[in-house]
Amino acid sequence: MSSSELYTGVKRILAVDDNPDNLILLETIFESQGYEVELVTDGVTALKQVEQSPPDLILLDVMMPEMDGYEVTRRIRKNPEISYIPIVLISAYHDARVVEGLDAGADDFIRKPFDHEELLARVRSLLRLKHIMMKMNAI
Repeated sequence: MSSSELYTGVKRILAVDDNPDNLILLETIFESQGYEVELVTDGVTALKQVEQSPPDLILLDVMMPEMDGYEVTRRIRKNPEISYIPIVLISAYHDARVVEGLDAGADDFIRKPFDHEELLARVRSLLRLKHIMMKMNAI
């Protein structure tokens, strides 16, 4: 695969949230910008999905039943086969929880309610950084 091929094609985003309304919102925002969006409603299913078919980026709600976003992030970061995937945590929690999320391995943290343009810009930035890192590793 050439370095130019690393950043071509439709980017796949995995959106994980136990609230269907939030998932529909994320799907609408990102599909309107040409992204392919996969929707998952819990952390356990998200981990299975990521291991079976790694997305280009993960949008991950913090507060979910069974396994919260922090634990999903920790488990992804412990698996070398998927640890490179950018993760954006999304939550209504206050600042202290932001630190916990970043320490768990998240690449970014955005609070609800979020600005659509800001979220899109953060995702573009993380995908650009991922592309640069993959390009450097291919050299």
